[in-house]
Amino acid sequence: MAAVHNGTNGTNGANGASFPPARFSKVPESISVPVADEDGIVDIDLELGEQIEDDPTELLTLLETERSAKTTWVMVAIAYAKHKKLDVAIEVLGKAISVFAHARSDEKLSILNATCWLYLLKCREAPRVNNNDPDVKTKDHYLQQATGVINEASRISPSYPPLYLARGVLYLLRASMAKQGVSNAAGPNAVNTERMDTLKQAVKCFEDAIRASGGKNLMAKMGKARVSYSMGKYAEALKAYQSILESSPGLIDPDPRIGIGCCFWQLGFKDDAATAWQRSLDLNPRSKIALTLLGLHTLNKTSTLPATDPSFASLTKKSITDYIVPSVKLDNKYPLTCATLSKWYNITKDMAKVETLSRRAIELTDVNAIASDGWYQLARKEHQLGDTNKATDYYQRSDLARGGDNAGYTPAKFGSAQLRVLKHDYDGAKFRLEKILQQQSPAVEAQTLLGTLYAEDVFSGQTGKDDKSAALKKALKYLEDVQKAWKDPKRKLTPDPSVLLNLARLYETEHPEKSLKCLEEVEQIELDGIPEEDYPDIEDEADLKNALRELLPPQLLNNMACFHYQAERYLRARELFQAALQGCVKAADRDESIDTDALVTSISYNLGRTYEAEGMLNEAKDVFEGLQKRHPNYIDAQIRLAYIALRQQPTEEGPKAVKDLVKSHEDNLEVRALYGWYANKSKKRGVPFAEDQEQRHYKHTLQKFDKHDTYSLTGMGNIHLAIAREMRRDTEQDKEKRRKMYERAVEFFNKVLELDPRNAYAAQGIAIAMAEDRKEHSTSLQIFMKVKDTLKDFNVYMNLGHTYGELKQYARAIENYEIALHKKPHDLNIIACLGRVWFVRGKSDQSLSHMKTALEYSQQALKLAPNQNHLQFNVAFVQFQIAQLVYNLKETARTLVDVEEAQQGLDEAIRMFEAVANSENPPYPKDDIIQRANMGRNTMAKQLQRTHDKQAEYEKENADKLQQAREARENEIKKREDEKRRVAEEQAERARKIMEERQKLEERDREYMERRIEEDRRRQELIDDSEMRKSERRSKGKGGKRKKKGDADDSETEAGGSDSDASAKPRRRRNKSAGASGTDGLSDEERPRAKKRKLARKNEPVGKYKSAEFVDDDSDDELPDAPALADGDADAAPSGDDDVSAPRAGGRKRVVDEDEDEDDDVAAPNTNGDGAGAAAADDDEDE
Repeated sequence: MAAVHNGTNGTNGANGASFPPARFSKVPESISVPVADEDGIVDIDLELGEQIEDDPTELLTLLETERSAKTTWVMVAIAYAKHKKLDVAIEVLGKAISVFAHARSDEKLSILNATCWLYLLKCREAPRVNNNDPDVKTKDHYLQQATGVINEASRISPSYPPLYLARGVLYLLRASMAKQGVSNAAGPNAVNTERMDTLKQAVKCFEDAIRASGGKNLMAKMGKARVSYSMGKYAEALKAYQSILESSPGLIDPDPRIGIGCCFWQLGFKDDAATAWQRSLDLNPRSKIALTLLGLHTLNKTSTLPATDPSFASLTKKSITDYIVPSVKLDNKYPLTCATLSKWYNITKDMAKVETLSRRAIELTDVNAIASDGWYQLARKEHQLGDTNKATDYYQRSDLARGGDNAGYTPAKFGSAQLRVLKHDYDGAKFRLEKILQQQSPAVEAQTLLGTLYAEDVFSGQTGKDDKSAALKKALKYLEDVQKAWKDPKRKLTPDPSVLLNLARLYETEHPEKSLKCLEEVEQIELDGIPEEDYPDIEDEADLKNALRELLPPQLLNNMACFHYQAERYLRARELFQAALQGCVKAADRDESIDTDALVTSISYNLGRTYEAEGMLNEAKDVFEGLQKRHPNYIDAQIRLAYIALRQQPTEEGPKAVKDLVKSHEDNLEVRALYGWYANKSKKRGVPFAEDQEQRHYKHTLQKFDKHDTYSLTGMGNIHLAIAREMRRDTEQDKEKRRKMYERAVEFFNKVLELDPRNAYAAQGIAIAMAEDRKEHSTSLQIFMKVKDTLKDFNVYMNLGHTYGELKQYARAIENYEIALHKKPHDLNIIACLGRVWFVRGKSDQSLSHMKTALEYSQQALKLAPNQNHLQFNVAFVQFQIAQLVYNLKETARTLVDVEEAQQGLDEAIRMFEAVANSENPPYPKDDIIQRANMGRNTMAKQLQRTHDKQAEYEKENADKLQQAREARENEIKKREDEKRRVAEEQAERARKIMEERQKLEERDREYMERRIEEDRRRQELIDDSEMRKSERRSKGKGGKRKKKGDADDSETEAGGSDSDASAKPRRRRNKSAGASGTDGLSDEERPRAKKRKLARKNEPVGKYKSAEFVDDDSDDELPDAPALADGDADAAPSGDDDVSAPRAGGRKRVVDEDEDEDDDVAAPNTNGDGAGAAAADDDEDE
């Protein structure tokens, strides 16, 4: 039934070979048929090879006439099938069925079984659809024919074993061709109910086949594993395929390794899948299935790489050239290969081949997923060609082939959404994209497109306020999710500049810093995309980046610069504007077809505005004049030139330039706005409303040009505010008129907000009206705080200062006034407001220092405008109030100097009051000012004089006390300093003594360690000498006669002179018994010195260091003096560092060299009376 691997290297067949496969290799080239003739039975050879008859009529007549055996009929049919003449083969078997109609049942069943398999093979090769051609028979037709044959065979013998396998394959084919639908089960591997029932019937058939064969039918096992795979039970299928491979490792047609790889792929182990497929290809190099699957695996690797990655191109090329193309050469009608190659031709824009291969994949496949891929490639082709109707149809077919609705094919659904965008059906596109995200949440492409659609809703402004807010939230949600997905290292996604640009636009209003950050990310992406060959030869990193920035899109640099300009980072903005201009020039040089004039004009205008903001008016003027030369009708440049003229020459050329501009461009609202601003700044205070030139100008603009001009409406509101602020409030009638004037101002501001809900100037005007008219300072403060986030103008901070002052939060009021003064230095009104708030704060706190600060600010304001009488009045009034405060303060809270300064200030205030009263337009009634001056001259002057006398007397009376207290305090301070100095000196002395003591201890320890090291060295040398003598005695043996020692031997050396103290001390000796030693009756001095044995444990090391192998006796003369051991320590020699006793100051000891004759058990007597020998013990000495 199947070819099996019969050896280590050879095979009987290959699944991937070109038609006919190796399974037909047993069909002979000819067959002998016995024929009855006149001469008897004659064998006729029938050609079954390449020369087989196309028309089988004569052959069938011959077989029927001669009543050939069933096997001959079947062999002829298989021969026709081998040569791809399946219709003829079916015809042969059909004739055989009629011939053997009355034969035995087993013969008929075998013929019917063969016919069924031919129908199944024909089904695999037939197209899915006939394209309205009635002569073309589809897969469904042959499935019905196979079903009829199986039913006929089942009527003869339903338990015929070969039918189980055929029936199982029939059910499997029927399930694969069944339409996908919604499953009742949940989960990613769910299968629809109808298809699941068919697969269950296939499982039963395969199990029956396995049971009938006693578990030996490999094809039934393969079919059962395939059913498990189709049910989505990948782990179970993997186990089944592995079991087949273990039992039949040579099976390659069909190859279980292909199934193992597919199961691994579905389980997420894609590298293991590739390994299995590679093994299949190694065993059968002509396997088109293995080649195609390996090509798909290689293509899948590119899905995680950006198109700019070098590996992307290499992997794609490897997939096509090494796998897909060889597979096509083996079989150019294999559906999976055709679908895969059509994708490649879609990329290379070879649309004709896309059409051919996709159609072939759709028509020949019996797998719905492959048909879905074919339809998808056709849809992509039509999408690129612009035929949206065909593309929509093909996308829907692709989706339906995989189930549609809740299942389906996500790329096809996404393509369908894209087509709806092209058709401007944005709601339909959103609906489909949101449905995709419900089914597959991390679909970055769907999130990107959906976020972009909602962003376009925000940008277009066609939706209502509520809808726009909802669209903004959704756009930010989807696009921010995409941005987060880029940061996931596992997904390896490449940032999309279009997403960042959309986010920048969405953030522009509420979060300008986030918007700028997005643009900077786009800038970095663009910089990274510049080829290295375009890099200039610059080493400095900052200079290199600035040079590369000129190669970026000028629009990007311009937008970044605008954000820096709004944030008042003018230097950075100027650098970017200049880089953008250079970029325009280089872009024009690279491509002359690019029109950069509009870009250069806009960027130059922005650069000029930046120069203005930095106070570089001459540079700004040069820029605008250059623009005017290039574009004489560029009105914006003319407006800026007129404004610069106003700032540089406010009384001569400036007003003339503005008026000339209005005459030449009377209908331009921007020009009229400039003239309105000029009229506001140049008009005098107190002008009647009807005669106000500014009011007339705004009214004329609204009536004649544009009734919805927001600048004119805002200007009218401000005029009404100013008038209401100056109106009298003496009577109720005056208050009512004033209130109505405020209401009129609010009406103008409300109209502006209706036209432009984000107009901060109108919102600020309403807040001012609420604070001044209704005294709702808390509500006004909230509005001002929001306006501050939008407007960077000093007026906002001035209004905040006013509001905080009304709320008696003087510190915050001063803070905001100072910020306003920083934004607009030397502004008269701001300085005056600072003087006022310090004055109110000083009066509230009764603080003389605050009042003096208020006086300083008032005097600064007067210096800026010395001719304005209301500023003179302010200075005089503050000085007058300081005099009153000094008078009211206690003696302890003021000084004589303060009183004298107050007197001088009062005199200046009196003179200034008189000057203000005699001026042309005094700020207050003249009589009131003169009355205040007289009060100061009469009352206040006398009070201050009395205060001066009283303060002088107080300070004189308390001068001694103050001096004593001062001296006492100075003495106390000096005493504390002396005590502190003494303590510091004591600490320093103590530290010095501790350091000296520490140095002495370190020196003593060092000397001690040196002596100890020297003693250890001496002791080790003695131990080494003893070891050497011991080894020499052993070598001599014990039989020799001992010699007595006489006088000092040549080997004995003096180690040094004896110490008188040490020699005077008696030595304890551990002597042998008298009978043994022969020294009875001798005194301690006369008795010879006995050798001492070291008491040590067995196997204990002798010393810390190993003894030398040989010791030179002559070197003993050069030994330095060795310190003697204490008497109590003489019995045991130290075995390590811890056992060494401290050196003792004593006499020099005599070191005996015991390298003598054998009878040297007794040491020579000490001639100096020193009974403490320093010889080492001999452990091996005889007892």
